[in-house]
Amino acid sequence: MATGENEQGLRKIMDFTRMLSISILVIHIYLACFSWFREIGFNSSITDRLADNLMHTRVFASGLLAKFSALLLLLISLIGVKGRKDEKSTQNKWIIWTLIGIGLYIGCNFMGRIFPTIIIKSVVYILTSSLGYILILTSGTRLSRFLRLNLTGDIFNSENETFPQEERKIENEYSINLPARYKYKGKIRQSWINIINPFRGLLVLGTPGSGKSYFAIRHIITQHISKGFNMFIYDFKYDDLTQIAYNTLLKCRNSAKFYVINFEDLSRTHRCNPLDPESMSDITDATEAARTIMLGLNREWIKKQGDFFVESPINFVTGIIWYLKKYRNGIFCTLPHVIELMQIEYKYLFEVLNREPEIEVLINPFISAWKNEAYDQLEGQVASAKISMARLSSPSLYYVLSGNDFTLDLNNPKDPKIICVGNNPQKQQVYGAVLSLYISRMIKLVNQKDKQKCSLVFDEFPTIYFNHIDTLIATARSNKVATTLAVQDYSQLKKDYGREQAEVILNIIGNVISGQVTGDTAKQLSERFGKIQQSRQSISINSSDTSVSRSTQLDFAIPAAKISTLSSGEFVGMVADDPQTKIDLKIFHNEIVNNHNAIKAQERQFKSIPKIRTIDSDLIEVNYYQIKQDIQELIASELGSNNHNSPTTQPSGSSGSSGKMKNLQI
Repeated sequence: MATGENEQGLRKIMDFTRMLSISILVIHIYLACFSWFREIGFNSSITDRLADNLMHTRVFASGLLAKFSALLLLLISLIGVKGRKDEKSTQNKWIIWTLIGIGLYIGCNFMGRIFPTIIIKSVVYILTSSLGYILILTSGTRLSRFLRLNLTGDIFNSENETFPQEERKIENEYSINLPARYKYKGKIRQSWINIINPFRGLLVLGTPGSGKSYFAIRHIITQHISKGFNMFIYDFKYDDLTQIAYNTLLKCRNSAKFYVINFEDLSRTHRCNPLDPESMSDITDATEAARTIMLGLNREWIKKQGDFFVESPINFVTGIIWYLKKYRNGIFCTLPHVIELMQIEYKYLFEVLNREPEIEVLINPFISAWKNEAYDQLEGQVASAKISMARLSSPSLYYVLSGNDFTLDLNNPKDPKIICVGNNPQKQQVYGAVLSLYISRMIKLVNQKDKQKCSLVFDEFPTIYFNHIDTLIATARSNKVATTLAVQDYSQLKKDYGREQAEVILNIIGNVISGQVTGDTAKQLSERFGKIQQSRQSISINSSDTSVSRSTQLDFAIPAAKISTLSSGEFVGMVADDPQTKIDLKIFHNEIVNNHNAIKAQERQFKSIPKIRTIDSDLIEVNYYQIKQDIQELIASELGSNNHNSPTTQPSGSSGSSGKMKNLQI
C-alpha cells in the first residue's frame, strides 16, 4: 500500500543502507592505509585495538571483499531511490560515468605497484576510491531518474491494433483460400483467408490500384473453375478476366463449355439472344427485361421508380417485347426487333399491338392518348423510350443480340457453361445496359433448384444495373450460387443504385475483402469489424514524484484511418462460416501473398481467345437491314396486303444490301 508511512519507512531503510555502505568504505580505507595514519599520528590505543579486531572479521579480512560489500549496499540503496523522473534524461552518458566510477573504485587496489612511497600510495588510494564511489553514487542516482517508458515508440499505435488471425488453411469443395501474412506482437506470421461459404456473398472493395483483381478476383476465378464450378464473369476491362478464365479452363478437368460475348471483336464473340422466347414463361419476365434495359440506359431513373414518366416507357417496352414473344412463337423476339418495332408510326404500331389481348392493359393508356390527340402526353410517355433504345441501334449490337449460339442457363447439368461478357470503359453506358439485360435474364435461369453449383463474378459492379441483386444474394445460397461483387467504393454504389439498395447490398453480404477505401466506406467497415481490448498508458511527472497509469479498453480493431492508408495488396475484411465448419477468428488485416514470378510466367503462356467465325462488314450490314425488313414485313402481314397505308417499303438506305441478303445466309 502506497501510504505516507510506508514511504517514510522505505526512505529510512535506504538511508541506513547507504550510511552502512559509507561506513564500511571508511573503515576499509582506514584499515588499508593504517600504516600511513599511524605514521602521521592519526591513531590511539583504542583505534589500534578496534582496528586489530576488525582485521580478523570476515568482511575486512580482504580488501576487495570489503569494497564489494560497500558497493553492494550502495547499489541496494540506489534501487530504492524514487526521485522525480526526467523524460529528457538520456542513459548513455550516466552509464559511461558509472563504468568509470567502478573502474576507479576497483582499479585503485592494483595501483600499489606504481607508486614507491606509502604516503603517495595511501593518498592516491583514498582519492580514487572516494572519487569512484562518488561517481557511482551520482550516476546511479541520475539513472534512477531515467524514464523507461517509451510512450512515443509506436506513433501510429500499430502494435496495439494487431490481433490474432486464422493461420489454418480450411478448405472444402466450395472454398476460396488466399495465402497471406500478418503482423502480431512484433512478428510476421503466416495466415489464410478462408472463404469457406462463398454462397453467402462476397464483396471486394478497393480504390483503383488497390489490387482487387490481381490479389483477389483472379484467385476466385481460378479456384472455382478448378473445383468444377460453372461461372459467369462480367469483365469490365475485357479481356483481362476472360483470359484468366479461358486458360484456367484449358488446364483443369472442368467439363463446362466456354462462351464469350463482346461487341468489339465480332469474330471472337458468340451470339446470344437475351430475350429468348423459350426462357420467358409469362409477361412478368418481359416486364423485368424492359425495366432492366430502360433503367440501364437511364441510370437516373433508378431513384425515380414509380414516377409516371418512368413507368410509362417501361410498360411500353414491356408490351412490345411480349407482343413479339407471342407473334409466330417468338420468331422475331429479339432486342433489335424490339428497337425497330418501336420506331413504327403510332397509327400502324398501335393497330398491330392492339391485336394481342395480353398486352391490352399495358398499351391502352397510349392508345387513349393517341385517339384523344393528347400528343404531348403521348410523346412524353413514349419518346423517352424510343430515344433511349435508339442508342442501341448498331449493326454490331444487332449482330450479337440476334443470334442464338447458346442459352444463358449456365448451371444446367446437361449443358454446363462458363460465360464471359465483356464491356468497354469508353462505351460502358451503352454496352452496360445490354449486358445488364443478359445478367438479368441469366439470373432468372440460374437461381433455380436442382442445378449445378455456379459462381457469378461482377467486376466493377456499379457499371451495370442489376435489379434485385439483394434478392439473389439472399435466396441463391440454397441453390449453390456464389456471388462476387467488386466495387471501388460504397459511395459509387450509392450513386448508381440509390442509398437504400446500396445499404442492403453492403449489409446482407457475409464475406468482405477490402483494400484501401476512404470516407464513409472506411467508417462503416471499421464499425463492422468490431472492437478489441487495447492497452493504454499515461504518465504524470511533478516536482517530487512520477506516476504511471496503465489501463485496457475496447477500441476499434481496424480504425477507419488505418483502412484509408492500406497499401496495394494489403486487405482487411471478415469471412462467414457455416454450421459444419466454425471459424472463430473471422476478422483479418493482412497482406495477400502472390507468387509474382509464377503469375508472370503463367501469363506469358496464356493462349488467346480462339476465333469463333470469319466475319466481314457485309455480313453484319446484311443482318442489320434484315432485322429492319423483318419488322416491315410483320407490319405488312398484320395489317393485310390490301392495306395501302401499311409501311411495306424497305427502309431508307437498305436497297444496296438487298442483293447481299439473297446471297448471304445469316
